[in-house]
Amino acid sequence: MPNPVTNAFRLAHAGFVLARYDALLPPDQLARAPWLARLGLKLAQIGAQKNPQGGQHNHLTQALSKLGPSYIKLGQFLATRPDVIGAKRAFELKALQDKLPPFPQDVAEAVVEEELGKPVKALFKFFGPPVAAASIAQVHKATTLDGREVAVKILRPGVERRFANDIESFAFAARNAERLSREGRRLRPVAAVAMLEESMVHELDLRMEAAALSEMAQNSKEDPGFRVPAVMWDLSAKRVLVTEWIDGTPMADVEALRQRGLDLHALADTVIQSFLRHAIRDGFFHADMHQGNLFVDAKGNLVALDFGITGRLSEGDRLFLAEILYGFITRNYRRIAQVHFDAGYVPSTEDVETFAQALRAIGEPIMGLPADQISMSRLLTQLFEVTEQFNMQTQPQLLLLQKTMVVTEGVARTLNPDLNIWKSGEPVVKHWIERKLGPLGKVEQAIGTTRSLTGLALRVPKLMQEAHEFHAKLNTFVEAQNRPANPWPTRLLGVCALALVAIALKLVLR
Repeated sequence: MPNPVTNAFRLAHAGFVLARYDALLPPDQLARAPWLARLGLKLAQIGAQKNPQGGQHNHLTQALSKLGPSYIKLGQFLATRPDVIGAKRAFELKALQDKLPPFPQDVAEAVVEEELGKPVKALFKFFGPPVAAASIAQVHKATTLDGREVAVKILRPGVERRFANDIESFAFAARNAERLSREGRRLRPVAAVAMLEESMVHELDLRMEAAALSEMAQNSKEDPGFRVPAVMWDLSAKRVLVTEWIDGTPMADVEALRQRGLDLHALADTVIQSFLRHAIRDGFFHADMHQGNLFVDAKGNLVALDFGITGRLSEGDRLFLAEILYGFITRNYRRIAQVHFDAGYVPSTEDVETFAQALRAIGEPIMGLPADQISMSRLLTQLFEVTEQFNMQTQPQLLLLQKTMVVTEGVARTLNPDLNIWKSGEPVVKHWIERKLGPLGKVEQAIGTTRSLTGLALRVPKLMQEAHEFHAKLNTFVEAQNRPANPWPTRLLGVCALALVAIALKLVLR
């Protein structure tokens, strides 16, 4: 049973470490703190080593790294929540690296033997030293008895228990924040901690990662230019995961990709299109698509590694996305606002017209920008401000989507700084919108909500009329966007962000 005293002690220890690194409060908040609190912070810093790496922006990331695996994951999670910790601190946390010293080779081999029931020598012809070590696990390169080169991922000993203790403390702090603060209730930290816990429970069971790899492989088997490593199920268990070894060029090494003669612009399109297919077509996506987890194999395929963190969107989530995306394409802000009210995401006490006005204030400015000047982070900042203005509760189950969306755009732009996201995503997004809001999608919705075939038949004429109008508007939009002499050349380029921005709009505005 949770012990308030123990949790308070753990949180006090974390606060002491943050204070010692001068990372507990930003300067503006520190200046407003009571004198006794300021004195306590100064006392905590007595004898502390002054930031050996230089730069004040490293204080927070260093403190979280010092506190261990759970706090590293918490920091990465909070990097997606500028509404909670402020834009500046969220930006600082983006530099937080999930790297720790490796644990000893003999300990790693002991875990493998315990999980798989045989000595390492009876399972592998070669079992090398760790090639990468993070807060949750480390990876070794090995060769199976039949000569296959594989990657062996092994959980850190004791990480499960440490995480369980820390998440209990996080939940204790979140409950008190909601109990004592109206703003805390709006931001829903309890639900956010629950989401973090669920994500980490899955990440701490490598069978779940193996299943995620298998599901993604099945979903994407026909997708051009994308694949994932194959799982060696006979060599995998809860704390050990063995997959094929990927020999490829890291996505971060853009110059090496260029020297291979690869089409970087086409590769950027593959990054965007793959994410969109997985998120909106399948409702299941890799939620940690940073450059370190992406490689390009010998055939030029994009290969995604490390499926410890994945995200899901329900059918209702994706339908809601379609409504919002179509509303922004047609610049029908009233429609977008009404969708939010109908879904109950905006309190009924708010005014729908005023909300639509706020959406227009966000959507119209991007209509006049060229693709390479659209800032996702700036747009998200504006959206977070709107959530506060209209008392909308945060939807923490979609925070992973927001993080992945921003990271994916960043990866693609390192390959093509002038990326037009709408043109890149159009083959996926146009088909999706037609599928969800076109005639077939309307009929599917009717089947889902109509209890008799008679009721469905009565609705068919109206559905077909709506479908005809929908296709006319959508085709007009796409034709105008692709026409070289289009009188809206830069205004419609603003919509290039919608393939990803619409997801953010749903994420933050619901």
